[in-house]
Amino acid sequence: MSFIMGKEGFVLKKNCVILFQGDSITDGNRDRGSDPNHVLGHSYAYMIAGELGHIHAERQPTFLNRGISGNRVSDLYARWNEDAISLKPDVISILIGVNDAWRIVSEEPSGATDRFERAYVHLLTETREVMPEAKLVLCEPFILKTGATAARWEQWTELIAGYRKTLRELAERFDAVYVPLQDAFDAAEQRREAAYWLWDGVHPTAAGHHLIAQRWLEIVNKSGILD
Repeated sequence: MSFIMGKEGFVLKKNCVILFQGDSITDGNRDRGSDPNHVLGHSYAYMIAGELGHIHAERQPTFLNRGISGNRVSDLYARWNEDAISLKPDVISILIGVNDAWRIVSEEPSGATDRFERAYVHLLTETREVMPEAKLVLCEPFILKTGATAARWEQWTELIAGYRKTLRELAERFDAVYVPLQDAFDAAEQRREAAYWLWDGVHPTAAGHHLIAQRWLEIVNKSGILD
């Protein structure tokens, strides 16, 4: 059964290049070489690529994963020329933020200042200047109360809620598609315990990645940016 609901009339752009960017949630232990069995990793990006690549095989889409485990928004911006702009993607999907919060909650030196919004603005501004035609998809960070997030849950929720608010504003400001995810995980927790979806409160299980892929496809399909 297809992830996509109501895709009648939806035709993927010919030779569309879709880039997935982010941290370990996107990385999915991907191969850094060219092995087609592993180059996309085992995250939601792999599931989305499988769905769109199957349905629109004749349109010859290309899917790229440049997520790197442990990255914050500032890390993403530091490698943006090499891992985004130089690849000339038609669509850039970004899921980032949990490590920004993690460094702050853990009181690490790299979390001394919160650069989430500042770095994200720089990244999006440069992208719009250099690649004005590229379509942007901003996915909101998410957490559930278990494992790594349980001990300082209130601080985690305050930070992540703030990032979601910032991201909604940035999506509007930079004409990006916004993909809400926290509500999907909150609803899923009513079916099974938090660790079933996010095994440590942050990193998705297979079921959690499927949830992300399903929501991404639903929202992006409706937006029309892939037509």
